[in-house]
Amino acid sequence: MPTIIGWPLCEGWIALSLILYVVTGLFWLPVVWIQVRLRDLARAAATAGEQLPAEYFRLYHIWFVCGFPAFLAVIGTLWLMVSKPSITLF
Repeated sequence: MPTIIGWPLCEGWIALSLILYVVTGLFWLPVVWIQVRLRDLARAAATAGEQLPAEYFRLYHIWFVCGFPAFLAVIGTLWLMVSKPSITLF
């Protein structure tokens, strides 16, 4: 069984931490693209002296909604890494 610093990777809290880490990435990858797009839309609106387009607010809503599960997954990962609870997954 592979181990890192004495704990096997299938240890419940480690496996769950890794799963939550992947979940975080799945939510944050689109958020990075959205942030770049929001910046571009805001810059274009400011340059043209216009209001923000509807697409900006639609993307912002998606960005905001994706932030909650990603943040909770990070908090959960942090808690698992600090407390190392006895969890049986496999």
